[in-house]
Amino acid sequence: MNAPKRLLLKLSGEAFKGEEGTFSPTALQRIVGEIVALGDIELGIVVGGGNIIRGARSPWLDRIEADNLGMLATVLNGLALRSYLEGAGREAIVQSAVSTELTEPISPRKARRALTNGEVVIFTGGTGNPLVTTDTAAALRAVSIKADLLAKGSNVTGVFTEDPATGNAPLLLDEVSFDDFLAHRYGVIDIVAVEICREHALPIVVFDLGEEGALQKIAQGKKIGTLIH
Repeated sequence: MNAPKRLLLKLSGEAFKGEEGTFSPTALQRIVGEIVALGDIELGIVVGGGNIIRGARSPWLDRIEADNLGMLATVLNGLALRSYLEGAGREAIVQSAVSTELTEPISPRKARRALTNGEVVIFTGGTGNPLVTTDTAAALRAVSIKADLLAKGSNVTGVFTEDPATGNAPLLLDEVSFDDFLAHRYGVIDIVAVEICREHALPIVVFDLGEEGALQKIAQGKKIGTLIH
């Protein structure tokens, strides 16, 4: 894996949680510390909203309504992340596919300009449509800003041959082709997102965000997690 000059990081909403609750200062400070340590790399971030609500796993709500709430949840996470980044001395803007007075609308042109100027661009609101995951939003934003790599950070080490929670002998894959991933439907990242990246020859790395120095390894082109290419 080559060291990326422009990276799109997909941050699971679960990364914002901790013992303190839905928004964990400890978790946010750790994430921001790793981001600041990346130095001059151009960084876009798509945030999930799973620390607040997960549309596909909310049986007490209609799926469309739950997804709408989930998109708003990503806006909350994006605003919180921006505050912590600015507190650490890193300029950031928040764009959203869902219109709010607290965010800017999605604009790939403005996002690319901000990245060139050294600002972090935080993309929120998913795709702006229900029934679509933030993984798919991450793939779309990565292509639109002309990123070199899409990195999905969550609590999963990488792509396994079987679900580690239920499989008999799951094996962690160091790398896998787009075609093989789609054929086996491994499920760690949305199939639609992988298809978009395949069409645009955009490699993906799936990694454990909780691993110390994980983002630094990705920025340096070092082996971590699973590379999908």
